[in-house]
Amino acid sequence: MSMYSCGCQPYPCPDPCPCPPPLPVPTVPTGFPGTRGATGATGATGATGPTGGIGATGANGVTGATGPRGATGATGANGITGPTGAAGPRGATGATGPTGATGPTGATGATGADGVTGPTGATGATGADGAPGPTGATGATGATGADGATGPTGATGATGADGVTGPTGATGATGADGAAGPTGATGATGADGAPGPTGATGATGADGAPGPTGA
Repeated sequence: MSMYSCGCQPYPCPDPCPCPPPLPVPTVPTGFPGTRGATGATGATGATGPTGGIGATGANGVTGATGPRGATGATGANGITGPTGAAGPRGATGATGPTGATGPTGATGATGADGVTGPTGATGATGADGAPGPTGATGATGATGADGATGPTGATGATGADGVTGPTGATGATGADGAAGPTGATGATGADGAPGPTGATGATGADGAPGPTGA
């Protein structure tokens, strides 16, 4: 699109330049004023010029360098380990349960007649061990013995002097901020407010100045 300066605008404009129409030159009436001429028809609006193309996107700026990592804070001193508590008394051993009854012996079969002595066969492989017999039931737990009499309370020992307060450990570095939590759901749109009252009607404006007399 060609751009030029026509003198009526402070900046270059497209062709045709949208200059305002010239102001009418007032005329001095001579003699009796003539009748007022009819108002001329409004001129047609000029066509809108084409829209200029979108300019190219500027290049992205250079990413700034990452700052140095902060120093790690000193580790605080470990606290003193407390004393180990006394071991509780060992519970009594339960009584051994009774041995299960032995099953009955099967009847002895009749003795067969002696067969002919055959040749001595090869020694057979040793048979697998039989499965272990079932474990006897566990005996019932013995009754709990009665509590012994409580011994007399010993005299309270004197309160020891307060120990010297240890030095305060160095404050550790502040931890990094935690990740931002998820954004909460958008609340429901509130109901429309009641319409406001109708404003008062403004005053009628003054009549405009009469236009120039037509030629």
